[in-house]
Amino acid sequence: MKRILFLCVALLSMQLSYSQKDVRIKKKDRKKDILIQTTSGNMIVRLSDLTPLHRDNFIKLVKQHYFDSILFHRVINKFMIQAGDPESKGAAKGKPLGNGGPEYNVPAEFHPSLFHQKGVIAAARESDDVNPKKESSGSQFYIVQGKTFTDGALDTLEVKRLKRKIPVEQREVYKTIGGTPQLDQNYTVFGQVVSGLNVIDKIAVVETSKGIDRDRPIEDVMIIHAKLVKRKKL
Repeated sequence: MKRILFLCVALLSMQLSYSQKDVRIKKKDRKKDILIQTTSGNMIVRLSDLTPLHRDNFIKLVKQHYFDSILFHRVINKFMIQAGDPESKGAAKGKPLGNGGPEYNVPAEFHPSLFHQKGVIAAARESDDVNPKKESSGSQFYIVQGKTFTDGALDTLEVKRLKRKIPVEQREVYKTIGGTPQLDQNYTVFGQVVSGLNVIDKIAVVETSKGIDRDRPIEDVMIIHAKLVKRKKL
């Protein structure tokens, strides 16, 4: 019996070791982009080296196939599309989603050059009252669609919400390309969609629920597969 138990433990250790080896992040992984294949089309995301904790965490999850079959469970037109809840895999119609994820957070990594322009990928998180350090969810993320702003709207936002000046070059982006400036320096931006911006727009306009599963698409929008791909020059 002891010998059988020993063999079982040894086998389990070998499996865990193999699994860990499979998701080990290599230097070359950080030089690749992420292809996100969805039921609405494909996007390619380039992660930022300015947010190494978020970059490495996202790469790890991709290599674990964590995002495969996960839904975009929260979609708000002219704002953002959100995914990353493992409980959304195979979730029944009408089920509220958004509370799932690994049992860890990622420390906030705010950088002044990373802001919420259209197409950025950023980390979802719990509210300030329970999360004063603004730590990020271990897996949930959103991709910004946003909207364009006038100078007057940005001026008001600076005074009433941000309590700081928006840099001139970022103002120009918000006035032309658009985004969600109200989220800047409150949620960690850690990458950018470099191909497939039209997919964001396509997902953002789907019909969503107004019931207890509020903002969940009526017809599921799924991440079929996410994987590392060779980085191409822009």
